[in-house]
Amino acid sequence: MKRLRLLECLCCCLAALPAFASADKLQSLDVRAVKVGGEIGRRIEVTITNNLLVLDVEKDFLAPFKAEPAQRTGAYIGLGKLIDAAVRFAAHTGDERVKALKCRLVREAIAAQEADGYIGTFQPAKRMWSLWDIHEMNYLAYGLAMDHRFFGEKASLEAARKLADYIIRRWAAEPPKLPTPWDITLHMGVTGLESTMLALHRETGDARYLEFVTKTRQLAAWDAHVVAGRWGLIEGHAYAHLCRCIAQLRLHRLQPNARLLKPTRDVLDFILHGEGMAITGEVGDHECWHDTQEGTINLGESCASAYLVRWLDELLRMKGKPLYGDLMERVIYNGLFAGQSPDGRRIRYYTPMDGPRDYHKGDTYCCPNNYRRTIAELPACICYRDGNGIVVNLYAQSEAKVELSPRVCVKLRQETDYPNSGRVAIRLEPSQPAQFPLRLRIPRWCKAPKVSVNGESVKKAAKPGEFFVINRKWQSGDRVELDLPMPLRLVAGRVAQAGRVAIMRGPQVFCLNRSRYPKLAGTDLRLLVINPKSVEGPFKDDSVRPGGVACRVKAWGAGAWYPHGKPNLTLELGEFADPAGEFTFFKVPNPKAEEIEDDELLATGGE
Repeated sequence: MKRLRLLECLCCCLAALPAFASADKLQSLDVRAVKVGGEIGRRIEVTITNNLLVLDVEKDFLAPFKAEPAQRTGAYIGLGKLIDAAVRFAAHTGDERVKALKCRLVREAIAAQEADGYIGTFQPAKRMWSLWDIHEMNYLAYGLAMDHRFFGEKASLEAARKLADYIIRRWAAEPPKLPTPWDITLHMGVTGLESTMLALHRETGDARYLEFVTKTRQLAAWDAHVVAGRWGLIEGHAYAHLCRCIAQLRLHRLQPNARLLKPTRDVLDFILHGEGMAITGEVGDHECWHDTQEGTINLGESCASAYLVRWLDELLRMKGKPLYGDLMERVIYNGLFAGQSPDGRRIRYYTPMDGPRDYHKGDTYCCPNNYRRTIAELPACICYRDGNGIVVNLYAQSEAKVELSPRVCVKLRQETDYPNSGRVAIRLEPSQPAQFPLRLRIPRWCKAPKVSVNGESVKKAAKPGEFFVINRKWQSGDRVELDLPMPLRLVAGRVAQAGRVAIMRGPQVFCLNRSRYPKLAGTDLRLLVINPKSVEGPFKDDSVRPGGVACRVKAWGAGAWYPHGKPNLTLELGEFADPAGEFTFFKVPNPKAEEIEDDELLATGGE
């Protein structure tokens, strides 16, 4: 019955997609109106301080664009993505060092622009249809357009327009072709192009950019199915697929069309019902969709995790459904944060849940840059405006200023150590007493939430998987307390993980760091068997992040006579973001035991 109810609820979310209105249910806050602490704030800080500001910008990012045209190598750099990240970080923090870096990147990019509008790393004869040239160009135009949006820089917008116009002219002058030297789908080779043109349409009002998306690229006609595996023209490339779905959702706001929603509906169905998402919130194997639940070396491209967060933000704003926030926090606290070293300096290409993990070899290319961009966008995912009310989506130490009307501005401050615990205090300071609804996302994993206002318990029950609404006349100093109990839970594995369980607490997944246990060297970790009744914790663990948590479980070693023999191992499992974590699903004596739960976010199709 539990699974049936969940499946019915998820099906309702999917069925509702074609009825999207062009007006969003929720509105984002400007990143300049939000300050963030806690683990999300720490990730922002270390990404800026230990990554962005220590990059060898001249050698790695700028030099390839400054070389003489005949000497250019055609290397893909990702300069436009870096500009976008720097713009957002500069806007969010106001840090003069970040502003200076942003200005330098923009200045040098504009200086590299040629008379015809081109900015890139290819020799003249190889431009446009060589692999990643359009990709590089369109993100440069996007980053420059964002500099205009956040800082009003007219020179940046002018350069972005010249570069976009170059693409449009070249596209019209010669028939589009698959990028060489690889045979991949055209939409993968030009990933991000439609969103760039839509951004320029928003900044300029120029209909040519919208027409390129609707008529030349025929975005509404794109009805790609989810293709599992890496083969053929790589049609199942998850990052490119999600990127195009995002562009369709953005176009739908301008020109509502049910056809624009079908690819997103198919991806949702695949993730929720088709085994398309791992327990860590990651999607894809070797960059492409997969449905085996295997989690080895090529699981979870960082680009895919970054764009999954971005896509879920689009859906949350468009539909206002808390499910998208539940999915968002799952991927943020697991797949996304595990894609970066705890000190922020290094970023991964893939983040497996089964086996050792490696970092990307350099600072350029898609994954490091897309990762920075998404970390820079997280402040806008914490709170939203809901008409005349406020929605709290992510729980994090933070402060947000929400303009509800010309007369009412509300300062909303969260005091919490989430995800260490589920205790959240929210202080509201409206500029004047005002009646409005406050909506709190109650995660699906929380079975017994409690809410109080100014010390008095709210009698109305808060239900998991819904927004809890408090509609009252708020006074400055009002305090809402939210208690989201976080017991450890065992979650059943599926498909390749059948018969095994993962240990979770709140949105976080735990994993085993083999290096802590010399006796496990050379052991096939799949042969370990844990005692489900022995799980205990959480315990403080600073090895992954300050104030982090871990849990313990007793286990039988490889070949032990379980369950009759006494477990001979006590294992401490850390957060999935542990850089040396390498094992997540464990065998148990009885995979159907009553203490083992289904994943609350997913449903097994057909049941």
